[in-house]
Amino acid sequence: MATFLTGATGFLGSYIASGLLAEGEPLSVLVRAKSREDARRRLWKALQLHLDFNAFEDHLANRIEVYPGDLTESGFGLSPDDLERLIHSTESVIHCAASLNRRSERSCMNVNLRGTLAVIRLARAAQAGHGLRRFSQVSTVSVAGHRSHETVSENEAIDWSRPDYDAYGRTKKFAETMVRELLTDLPITIFRPSIILGDSRRPETTQFDMVRAFSFLAGMPVLPFRPLDRIDIVPADWVADSVVRLHRGTPRHDTYHLSAGRLSEPYFRITDALARALDSRPPTYVPILEKPFGAGVRALSHLAGGSVKLGAKLLDVFYPYLVYDTVFDSSRAVEETGRAPAPFTNYCAPLLEFARRNGFKFPYVGWVGEPEGQKDPAGVAVATDVGATRGTSP
Repeated sequence: MATFLTGATGFLGSYIASGLLAEGEPLSVLVRAKSREDARRRLWKALQLHLDFNAFEDHLANRIEVYPGDLTESGFGLSPDDLERLIHSTESVIHCAASLNRRSERSCMNVNLRGTLAVIRLARAAQAGHGLRRFSQVSTVSVAGHRSHETVSENEAIDWSRPDYDAYGRTKKFAETMVRELLTDLPITIFRPSIILGDSRRPETTQFDMVRAFSFLAGMPVLPFRPLDRIDIVPADWVADSVVRLHRGTPRHDTYHLSAGRLSEPYFRITDALARALDSRPPTYVPILEKPFGAGVRALSHLAGGSVKLGAKLLDVFYPYLVYDTVFDSSRAVEETGRAPAPFTNYCAPLLEFARRNGFKFPYVGWVGEPEGQKDPAGVAVATDVGATRGTSP
């Protein structure tokens, strides 16, 4: 029997997979690919941040069952025999896969709603056949919708009268509702991460969208923020460790914010830490520029070119979450796991330095140590797409 994990090729999903494997958990993973070989290559690309190739090969042989398929296809696009085998071998479920394309309603509807419904169907079949120990859903604090200068608890987060910032938050809110309404006879756990950035133990990362946005901001002499506004950022290692511990244990609640919460740091602390590390001058804060700056970012995202346009596009997507000064109480998770997340200021400088030094790319290696992009003897190119879920932000 195994834990069925979706989204293992994504940033957070790779951490969860690594954490489960470290605990000796057998895994069944659904990987978006046309063949088992391609799926294994994509999984290796995601997990090489955590494992060397020998350890990965050992896990493939003994603990990981890879299913090439697609969340949005009927029966995940699996053969009847593979689907039946997956159902009968599933002891618990962690659904981490998601579309983070905040600009595309269609993509979010397709993956975050239809995909979640498909995983719920599998859970129902496993429950009917032999029982399911737990269903865990990785959601997001974005389900809280529009907020301003607040501290939000788990029970206060979903307010259907509030508008949503984007399609991602809206579809994840409905996905949570589907899980609660359709799995009433199962132990369920909802995890809501805030902004996930980097790893508190090391500078290496494979997720660069938000790092690019912060790099863009770090180079500006003037920032349109209030220096005392808090920003809720957590490292991936703490989020994944919390998911693994609570999923494998007996959690006291059904919903957890995996966030910095009341320990969220104000902007000036982060920019001061970056300035010291980069030997530069801290920015000047001019809050009155918040609205014109937002308008300027939107204009640059359409009109500029090159790295400026890319940075502006990313910043435009995340801008609402940078100015709403809202944090999400995480005392439940901290109390039950016995561990609080490391402050972003502890590791933000090495993270940014690694990203810039490597051109915002991870130095992947191919199968059996081949350079990235090289073909193996059979002529199959090493996969270059890390996955639909490239990380989890609010």
